[in-house]
Amino acid sequence: MSAAPIDDTAQTAALQSGDTKTEKAPVTAQSNEQTSWLKRRVLSLKDFEPLARKRLPKPLYAYVSGAVEDNITLAQNRQSFEDLALRPRVLVGVSTRDLSFTLFGRRYAAPFGLAPMGISALFAYRGDVVMAQAACLASVPAIMSGSSLIRLEDVMEAAPGTWFQAYLPGDMRQIEGLLARVEAAKVETLVITVDTPVAGNRENNIRAGFSTPLRPSAALAWQGVTHPRWLLGTFTRTLMRHGVPHFENAYAHRGTPIVSRNVERDFSDRAHFTWDHLATIRRRWKGQLVVKGILTTEDARLAQQHGVDGIVVSNHGGRQLDGVIAAMRALPEIVEAVPQLPVMLDSGVRRGTDVIKALALGARCVFIGRPFAYAAAVGSRQGVAHGINLMQAEISRDLAMLGITRATDVDAQCIYRPPPH
Repeated sequence: MSAAPIDDTAQTAALQSGDTKTEKAPVTAQSNEQTSWLKRRVLSLKDFEPLARKRLPKPLYAYVSGAVEDNITLAQNRQSFEDLALRPRVLVGVSTRDLSFTLFGRRYAAPFGLAPMGISALFAYRGDVVMAQAACLASVPAIMSGSSLIRLEDVMEAAPGTWFQAYLPGDMRQIEGLLARVEAAKVETLVITVDTPVAGNRENNIRAGFSTPLRPSAALAWQGVTHPRWLLGTFTRTLMRHGVPHFENAYAHRGTPIVSRNVERDFSDRAHFTWDHLATIRRRWKGQLVVKGILTTEDARLAQQHGVDGIVVSNHGGRQLDGVIAAMRALPEIVEAVPQLPVMLDSGVRRGTDVIKALALGARCVFIGRPFAYAAAVGSRQGVAHGINLMQAEISRDLAMLGITRATDVDAQCIYRPPPH
């Protein structure tokens, strides 16, 4: 059975017209049918992936799903969660549970959010907007990617409070221009990703036919023809309404089209970005400043010394350096090294129990990437909203079975770590 098409026009207008934390989108027959279909087919975040794999052209699915080289880090991210066991307590009264937590002065509904995913608008129509809107309505944090194909200003208008993640070059003039633009867009939390000095060796992309820039070919055309729902519902719809997608947010000005030969040049200056640039950014940027991609205590302490407001422990979902330490294994020592900073985590989170294990090791919250990209590809904003609901339900249920009523009460006593062999 195929999913019903989604009309986001009325929902988007409603979101933009009032308080996005509380306003409810209008219910339509189409949205009811879509929600019913999702509830029958998708019982966990894991269920989105095979549906997205069927819907997306092979190169796009490979871009989202793949990591680098031998996928060692990708596998280790999952293994790091499976190595930890939970220690439940009983008979403590758990009829009500509270998943909320506070971060940077804002109260969020649950201790997880949406990680930044590049080129989201290629695998879901207006992908950056629909993911940010779903997170905004659910009161969970969302980070927009700097390698997105939709203007930052459009996303911030549709979903105020969205965080913005930047890949920065080693040129302060360009950095200054982007900071001014981000500030004018009313971004409150700026996330700087620091683990991409050069591009990762994504052999899987090449094997699957994905390239940056996107190169038209007979094989790519065939993928479009054989995936008509994506071709008509995402690609053609985007071209007709918005033209050829551009990298919109790498600089103060509009970036290059996805088919331009200059794409690689525009993203090639990150090797010159250093701690000196971060120090200048800290003096210039008045909002919350988060550094993403920290895996060592040395860098965590340096980030703290440079005045950041938070750290995301991350290995880029295994998409940069293969064989690097899993984020969950790096988390405890980083939390211990910078106890004054909120430490967050991404890379490998898939279940409510994963969230709880990360909280037990000291994370303030976690971010989830690929599953929500699949959710957007499968069900647009309703798909993402369904994924958020599933995670909230899992965390609430897991807390009850652990004998805990508040997510903020999760601590190291909740987990059992087997002794080293």
